[in-house]
Amino acid sequence: MSKELETVLRIPRNATMEMIVKKGQYYKIDVVDVRWYNNGKPSRKGIRMNMDELDILLKGLSKINANYKVNSDESN
Repeated sequence: MSKELETVLRIPRNATMEMIVKKGQYYKIDVVDVRWYNNGKPSRKGIRMNMDELDILLKGLSKINANYKVNSDESN
């Protein structure tokens, strides 16, 4: 297991909460960890996945995003 995952993205929600995306190795498996932090401390609200799972998730999120854009364009 690596000592620490590398932070690649921070998304602030408010003054005390942010989502942090990290990457690295966990038990010799390349992983991505997406988790909410409150006052700099990780919460249990998050997910750690391997790169194959990430690929599936990204495809699904892309579909959701594409449908959202189509629907929001139609409402304008």
